[in-house]
Amino acid sequence: MADMGKTAFYLAAKIEQLMAAMEKASLAEWVELYRRPWRLLILNFAAGVARGLGIAVGFAILGAIVIYIVRELALLNLPVIGKLIAEIVRMVQQEIY
Repeated sequence: MADMGKTAFYLAAKIEQLMAAMEKASLAEWVELYRRPWRLLILNFAAGVARGLGIAVGFAILGAIVIYIVRELALLNLPVIGKLIAEIVRMVQQEIY
């Protein structure tokens, strides 16, 4: 009989651990999302839009910083930078005409 008590206590402890793990994983929320596919679709769409906007804003800021640095270097009239900018201008003019 004492062995049965230990087994029951062990099983109860394991069930508690499983309940804690399921709560930690938010399993109920995931099941609810899969029951309502439109909500899942809307949430994923909103997340995609947010990522896209974040990438666009980040790229714009990074591009502005790079352009500012190149412009400042061009004002220093360094030969290497001057050649680089001249090559870029030449390539752009070729594409225009």
